[in-house]
Amino acid sequence: MNVPVLARTLERAGLSTILVTNMPYWAEKVGVPRTLAVEFPFGHTLGQPRDISQQMRVIREALDVLENAQAPGAIVHSGEVWPIPQDKAIQSWQPEKPSPIIEHLAPRFREMLRQRRRPVT
Repeated sequence: MNVPVLARTLERAGLSTILVTNMPYWAEKVGVPRTLAVEFPFGHTLGQPRDISQQMRVIREALDVLENAQAPGAIVHSGEVWPIPQDKAIQSWQPEKPSPIIEHLAPRFREMLRQRRRPVT
């Protein structure tokens, strides 16, 4: 089960939820009840590894959104800033050379995305 579906299921059961994500566009598209958007590299949604103070700030911010969001589908953009430029952050966790499977699949992904953009007639 994906996170947005789980969030909606928990909400129907009376439990409030919040999604912390670096992909707020998709949260909006799938209808997550509340979202805190962070501009962090993938895999680091709550902050840098071992940076407990940053992680706690993000968690507190998410709880604040959970408590104060006024409307369903609310998306709040976090004020937290990743301490190094995004391109350098990506380089720090991306391998210099793609794995063989990614190298093989990348052109197919591009073609798949192009096909999705074409209008259906």
